[in-house]
Amino acid sequence: MSVTIKVSEEKLLAIKDYYKDYLIDESGEYLVFSAFKDETSIKGYTSKKTYRKVLFSGKHELEEAQIFDLSAIQGNKNPEKEDIKDLHYVDFGEQIGSDEVGVGDFYLPMIVVAAYISKDQYQRLKELGITDSKKLTDKKIREIGEIAIKEFKFSKLTLPNEKYNEMIAKGENLNSLKAKMHNRALSNLHKEYEDVYAIYVDQFVNENTYYKYLSKDDEPIVRGISFKTKGELRFPSVALASVIARYSLLLYKDKLEEKLGLSIPFGAGKAADEFKKILLDKVGEEEFDKLVKKNFKNYSK
Repeated sequence: MSVTIKVSEEKLLAIKDYYKDYLIDESGEYLVFSAFKDETSIKGYTSKKTYRKVLFSGKHELEEAQIFDLSAIQGNKNPEKEDIKDLHYVDFGEQIGSDEVGVGDFYLPMIVVAAYISKDQYQRLKELGITDSKKLTDKKIREIGEIAIKEFKFSKLTLPNEKYNEMIAKGENLNSLKAKMHNRALSNLHKEYEDVYAIYVDQFVNENTYYKYLSKDDEPIVRGISFKTKGELRFPSVALASVIARYSLLLYKDKLEEKLGLSIPFGAGKAADEFKKILLDKVGEEEFDKLVKKNFKNYSK
């Protein structure tokens, strides 16, 4: 869970001093300090605007936040909308989150989406039934995805398999590509919402490895991310990102099937293996190599 409080510059520095024995070495464009006490993360931020924030997350986030602000509420929930609680999320504050699809699909591309959620949009999220995309049927994804892309802010990146193969040949691996795509998608949104400090990624590698993958690039790096497994179950922004990403994958599949005149299987299992000869006969080896992820075992077979 997390709690965010707005503070003055003077109070921000006072909170930093309060946690002086728990400070950790962490840098970020807007990060003033980072501390870790009793399984609780405390991060102080400034911005180009006039206000500052402190984000508390972890085991004792509310207890720590209320040391400085007795009115602090978990997740910054609106007490007039308590019916939102049944969404099972652990943070109801303004946030950005990202997720990806297509990672395990032999014939389909990898797509990463970052999505922004304001505190006023949770009720709409509930009305649409947005949750982990893996818990929704493709029919439901198509229904709510068409609405979501019109009502919510997001950034989407698609890596076609031909480009994926080029990057792998240059020494990238699956996780390094994912890290770079997540960072780009998050950066695109963070430029527009620079005062959003709650940023979540559905964890696929540990934090140190994630940033190591980005260290050799010249692109801006988004810092202060919370990496959590099953993030789509914890954070509405990640759930929204997962739905939009899955919806985008379905649309991509539709267009590719229309172009080829064939029904393409998901995944990389038996159906994908059985489809290989059909696709090879249809398009030939050169085009086939552009349509699949060549580092999959399906290809080496």
